[in-house]
Amino acid sequence: MKYIQSDKNPQVKQWKKLKTRKERDKSGMFLVEGFHLVEEALTRKDDVEEIILSEKTEMPPGLDYGSVPVTVVTDEISRQLADTETTQGIFAVCRQSSESPESGQTYLLIDSVQDPGNLGTMIRTADAAGIDAVIIGKGSVDIYNPKVLRSAQGSHFHLPVLNGDLEEWVDRLNGEKIPVYGTALENGSVFTEVEKSESFALLVGNEGSGVTKELLTKTNQNLYIPIYGKSESLNVAVAAGILLYYLKTAK
Repeated sequence: MKYIQSDKNPQVKQWKKLKTRKERDKSGMFLVEGFHLVEEALTRKDDVEEIILSEKTEMPPGLDYGSVPVTVVTDEISRQLADTETTQGIFAVCRQSSESPESGQTYLLIDSVQDPGNLGTMIRTADAAGIDAVIIGKGSVDIYNPKVLRSAQGSHFHLPVLNGDLEEWVDRLNGEKIPVYGTALENGSVFTEVEKSESFALLVGNEGSGVTKELLTKTNQNLYIPIYGKSESLNVAVAAGILLYYLKTAK
């Protein structure tokens, strides 16, 4: 194990840069924090470049990190790297996935969702529902934002989560005869009217303005969830969960 004491160390400076989207995009790397996320990252060891451990943190005895290098740092450096107020003192430096689904049958397409908690929750829900891939369109929060990673609870390491051009993806899915369902009140159908399909793509949009009109014109059908109480609308992550599970089990 290597031991770093100075926060002026070039390696420490590089890790700290990974807290910015600019550096994550430039380097193709990102940082996860906490025992659970590090453990999940290690399910794909080839994508883990390094584990960082605070001198005040013990390596969990059951953590299978194989030949992944471990660097021990001071508690002060650990706190500088942390995105949480009370850090567990363990991090992993990971490579962004370039995995692309070649023969997926079910997709979640996300258009301009800006809240990290919402995005992470939808990635986690898609994982739980057995969706093959999540495609994030422009205008959305960074896939590897620390709050997105925490909300997704490791699902980034379970299925492809990709940035992509949603218009191109909708065209591609239409070409593959995979029905694409948008979410919209205008010219929409109640979601329970959808016929069963082994394959589908669900397209959800921005918390305030929904899916862009250009994308909605390309869908096979647009769906909405009825509101029976006095609330004006459902949270986008909650709506995505209802629709994904219904589409997976529709008869």
